[in-house]
Amino acid sequence: MIMLRTTILTVVVLATSAAAQEPPPVEVDIVGGGVKSAITIAVPAMPSANGADQGLGRQIAEVIVSDLRSTGLFTPIGPGGIGGYTYPQASNPDYAQWRAAGAADLVSGYVETRGDGRLTLACYVHDVTAGRPLANQGFSAAPGDWRRTAHKCADLVYSRLSGEGAYLDTRVVYVAETGPKTRRMKRIAIMDSDGSNHRYLTEGKATVTMPRFSPRGDRLVYTGTLAHKPRVFVIDIASGRERLLVPGGAITFAPRFSPDGRRIVFSMARGGNTDIFVVDADGGSPRQLTSAPGADTSPSYSPDGSRIVFESDRSGTQQLYVMDAGGGGQRRISFGGGRYASPMWSPRGNLIAFTRIAGSFNIGVMDPSGGGVRILSDGWQDEGPSWAPNGQFVMFHRTAKNSGATALYAVNINGGAPRRMPTPQDGSDPSWSPLQN
Repeated sequence: MIMLRTTILTVVVLATSAAAQEPPPVEVDIVGGGVKSAITIAVPAMPSANGADQGLGRQIAEVIVSDLRSTGLFTPIGPGGIGGYTYPQASNPDYAQWRAAGAADLVSGYVETRGDGRLTLACYVHDVTAGRPLANQGFSAAPGDWRRTAHKCADLVYSRLSGEGAYLDTRVVYVAETGPKTRRMKRIAIMDSDGSNHRYLTEGKATVTMPRFSPRGDRLVYTGTLAHKPRVFVIDIASGRERLLVPGGAITFAPRFSPDGRRIVFSMARGGNTDIFVVDADGGSPRQLTSAPGADTSPSYSPDGSRIVFESDRSGTQQLYVMDAGGGGQRRISFGGGRYASPMWSPRGNLIAFTRIAGSFNIGVMDPSGGGVRILSDGWQDEGPSWAPNGQFVMFHRTAKNSGATALYAVNINGGAPRRMPTPQDGSDPSWSPLQN
């Protein structure tokens, strides 16, 4: 298990809302914490088992190196900085060789091309210090999908050595932004988590915001414009077919799928009020869940589907509330200084990520009860959190103060500097997919 530390920069005891009569929360900034001692891991080029492209084994190793470095838990020694090994040594390495190279662990394997053209990658993880194997698994893919095998191998390494769930073989959907600040073109784009296989899902003819994956990763919901009004759309990723979630002319926005994918929760504005509604994902009549005066928006289900967290200004400022999935038991959970927005429940169910607005915009997490508030970022305008499927990382978008340029970042919930996610242009409103099959 990797040992982590957090560097506590500031601890602020915040005043309690008199009306709420809740105990004063303690808010902790853990920006700047990180890994106490990153693991040095060797990732040499992988040999071919049967005459496959010799360069492919090196490319796969380079992707694994990039993936492992991005976790913040490893210092990889890649194919360019270390020697190689033979095909038989993939499963039976010379541990003394890798100890001499300064590695504590080793990723080995081999590449094989089958008769039907599919690629097989054998992936092994070794404890070099103890001189013993830790894990091994084989992955198969079509020739053009070789990067997927590298991500899966990296996930095996990360999971075995960190004790956390996999998250690297995933995709990211976001709003790609181009053009000047006053005339931004916004398109929904999708890519692998390392920025590869990038493509656009919308053409930029209408403004788009808040794309969100379905639990299976095969559909998206997002807010677009139709007749100059925000409307929720559902889009099939493979075919590109899309439809309105709710027919008619009502203003709808901020959608998310339920954990089982059968329902979509969203906000609808009508009669001067904005409330949260739920509707079957395949269509039907929406059912109203909130009715308090003001704006209720940004709903997000708990992973078991029993509760919903949302933001509301019913108290006079944006704050976070939790309710039962049927709309009952509504109660406020945020009582710190400033405003709270865009909540998202962790896949583990133990935390809620949010945007805190108190002069600057920052990303934080709290317990579902509202306690244990921790601030994870310190940018000028960081907002729109989305969880990795293992519940260990939060992605968000950051807006630069002077230029208005936007970029995607990810941060470990245990602290550390946020790392920039690769995109070919500005990006906002990210959503992390579930693990791919």
